[in-house]
Amino acid sequence: MRSHHVDSGAGIDGLTLREHADPTPGPGQALVAVRAASLSYRDLMILRGDYVLPVRPDVVPLADGAGEVVAVGPGVDAVRVGDRVAATVFPSWRDGPFGLGHLPQLGGSLDGMLTELAVLDATALVPVPAHLSYEEAATLPVAAVTAWNALTGDGEGLRAGQTLLTLGSGGVSLFALQLGKALGARVIATTSGPEKAKLLAGLGADVVIDYRAVPDWPSAVREATEGEGVDRVVDVAGHLDASLRSVRVAGHVACVGFVSDTAPPLDPRVLFGSGATVRALAVGSRAQFTALNAFLTRHHIRPVLDRAFPFERAADAFRHYASGAAFGKVVVRVGA
Repeated sequence: MRSHHVDSGAGIDGLTLREHADPTPGPGQALVAVRAASLSYRDLMILRGDYVLPVRPDVVPLADGAGEVVAVGPGVDAVRVGDRVAATVFPSWRDGPFGLGHLPQLGGSLDGMLTELAVLDATALVPVPAHLSYEEAATLPVAAVTAWNALTGDGEGLRAGQTLLTLGSGGVSLFALQLGKALGARVIATTSGPEKAKLLAGLGADVVIDYRAVPDWPSAVREATEGEGVDRVVDVAGHLDASLRSVRVAGHVACVGFVSDTAPPLDPRVLFGSGATVRALAVGSRAQFTALNAFLTRHHIRPVLDRAFPFERAADAFRHYASGAAFGKVVVRVGA
């Protein structure tokens, strides 16, 4: 078998492809022949060396992947040989709130999915929706589960008739748009130009705001909601000040990431004045992943794919993703 490896901070050129003996699953484990893996922003952070969670030396990168169970270890009854599965990012996080005990994560402190064969905890695997290909299913564990958690994981959840704001056209934002529409929400999306605006409208966005043409986009959001603001924001950029100026009184801001160390500081008067809940979240649990898959199946939702690269050209996949040119998920085909 072959696996890609990298050290945190080594950059894309630090990726190496090596051969290993085929692994054998131990008690409670399953051996998965990975068919596809996909890239998320956290993977670029790991290559840059600025990811916020621990990363093991010489790690097999990527938390996102899907494949077929080809062997199981002693005592395994959660999955069977032949099952089509994806792995949860935090293998020990089955349900309930996130905690320090769940910090070990694929592609970081644990080896990830950019490999031909992966040994994984059987109880951390979830069946993938039957209508999705392996390439599509490989996009779910980080971006789709994060979007689902952002929309439903607060106990109240986005409801039909409410208004959702998504920022940009990254993987989480695209899934949030698709899921939000299926939940019956009106969706306002921001983006960086007319071409992406057309694509977002094609996915169902009711209002698209070009933040380059309209730098004061929170005011445009207010105008589009008759001054009230949106019910919920999925903030992938860490621009909490702008998100709080866009949300209604007592609304909800899901903070799922940040793209810069130079984001403006949050004025506590803005937070207090909004009356909004700001919830930081990290992907989601196995239970949330399972609920997401049931929802995708019920509504026949398919992920937006940008481009797929062969396994041997994983570095090119990273370069394409890092360029910012992708619209949709960038995938690496691993096996047949």
